[in-house]
Amino acid sequence: MRWETILRFYTIDCIKAGFLRKQKGKWILTEEGEKAIELGPVDLLEFASKKYKEWDAKRKKTEKEKKDDTELEDDQQLIKAKIDELEEEALEGLRSYLKEKNPYEFQDMVAALLRAMKYHTPFISPRGKDGGVDVIAYRDPLGVKSPRIKVQVKHRPNDTVSVKEIRSLIGILNKDNDIGLFVTSGKFSSDAENLSRDSHVHIKLIDFEDFISFWKEFYDELTDEEKNMLPLKSISFLGSNE
Repeated sequence: MRWETILRFYTIDCIKAGFLRKQKGKWILTEEGEKAIELGPVDLLEFASKKYKEWDAKRKKTEKEKKDDTELEDDQQLIKAKIDELEEEALEGLRSYLKEKNPYEFQDMVAALLRAMKYHTPFISPRGKDGGVDVIAYRDPLGVKSPRIKVQVKHRPNDTVSVKEIRSLIGILNKDNDIGLFVTSGKFSSDAENLSRDSHVHIKLIDFEDFISFWKEFYDELTDEEKNMLPLKSISFLGSNE
């Protein structure tokens, strides 16, 4: 809808004014933004627009103003906002598609992604108890080269992986050359992310957005059958050097 595109247009002003920032597809209100709310909608928008113009003037520096500058700039911002909107819609479409997978299908997708990254996956957990390990991956067919990757997979699109679950994965890394990989179709709690960074063993966390990024990056390395697990179609937009 046009109003949604216009709303995205004005988020650019708020970003340049320091009121908003975007992280992994989520809008975050800054301290400056919280204070700016007290200005009221009209004054806030005017102040944000003023800040954007100041930033734009610095960027352009000596560029001469032209009569149609405002219209051209508005068009460029609307195009960027529309692209951002399409990217978010595409991500939501992938999320909805992935939600329809059962846990074992998602587990197979994780193993396929590792193979596309040139790892070997001699063990993929069958249905039933897995002892905490869903996939084991090696750099070579015989498993001689380090490291050995122990993978925990959780297909919970609407849930957050807790720090307790990360500790459980750490507990089964019983060799010096073991590293842990935790993949979820949801997200991780901040405590879980902190533990993975501070752990004495290497733990890599991959959430939904990370998984989709890797799937796109290594898509061409997947077999045709594996691609059908989550088929993608690429389109290209004209970029810029900014």
